[in-house]
Amino acid sequence: MRALLVVNPAATTTSARTRDVLIHALASEMKLEAVTTEYRGHARDLGRQAAESKDIELVVALGGDGTVNEVVNGLLHGGPDPDRLPGLAVVPGGSTNVFARALGLPNEPVEATGALLDALREGRQRTVGLGLAAGTQGSEDEGVPARWFTFNAGLGFDAGVVGRVEQHRERGRRSTHSLYLRQAMRQFFGETHRRHGTITLERPDADPVTELVLSIVCNTSPWTYLGNRPVYASPKASFDTGLDVLGLSRMSTTAVARYGTQLLTSSPERGPHGKHAVSLHDLTDFTLHSKVPLPLQMDGDHLGLRTSVTFTGVRRALRVIV
Repeated sequence: MRALLVVNPAATTTSARTRDVLIHALASEMKLEAVTTEYRGHARDLGRQAAESKDIELVVALGGDGTVNEVVNGLLHGGPDPDRLPGLAVVPGGSTNVFARALGLPNEPVEATGALLDALREGRQRTVGLGLAAGTQGSEDEGVPARWFTFNAGLGFDAGVVGRVEQHRERGRRSTHSLYLRQAMRQFFGETHRRHGTITLERPDADPVTELVLSIVCNTSPWTYLGNRPVYASPKASFDTGLDVLGLSRMSTTAVARYGTQLLTSSPERGPHGKHAVSLHDLTDFTLHSKVPLPLQMDGDHLGLRTSVTFTGVRRALRVIV
């Protein structure tokens, strides 16, 4: 098997020595070409080159969720085709690694590499669904190109938190769970629309859901992790179904305390619920409109401000080694 290994040298939890060990382990089982990313978007470019090649059968992403997202967007540049495109394997190297862990892989990179090699020897793979987001036709965002996401997206509050964290990372701070929690508190107190939301969710053959303050789109469950604790915003979300949405129409201090507690104590059986919580399951097509520009994030990557985003749940989009 010929494989391309995409290595993010800035991966949070792997040292240069660890990466060398992992590369040698993988190279012992396949014809491996390892490329280290050198700029933002490089992993996407490498994924696209692999998709357009005629002999690469597998792309291995060594890095965090951002690296995985770029590789996936490169692989699917021409659209999903699991039977033709190279498969994807992930060696987690980020601070959270939601996609890899949602697939059932160990969070430790050496153990994950061992699991990956076992899966290749035994021929274990699955085809997963993904989410696709694009600027809505007829809106001021219609020129925004479509982008794939693997595990979640968000318009509004959670994307604002991601943006704050990225600002701190650009100043040299490490991405830690405590950093996310601190920025979530600051985002909450700085949120100007937390009592009267600006987001409307529209979908075919259903009444619109209006005045949402927060909208989280999930392609799998859990939504994220706090250390080793899984957090379930939409417990029914799955790689085998469409997209799920959790919306909140109120973010008063009392509501945040209630729903924050529900998130921290969530389980595969129950997520946030109550008068101001809206949970929608297995959606194929829907649009989020906002009366004011709001931050958008996908797979933990802040993408700027948007007023209208159309989401599509695409089943059987990508073949992954598990």
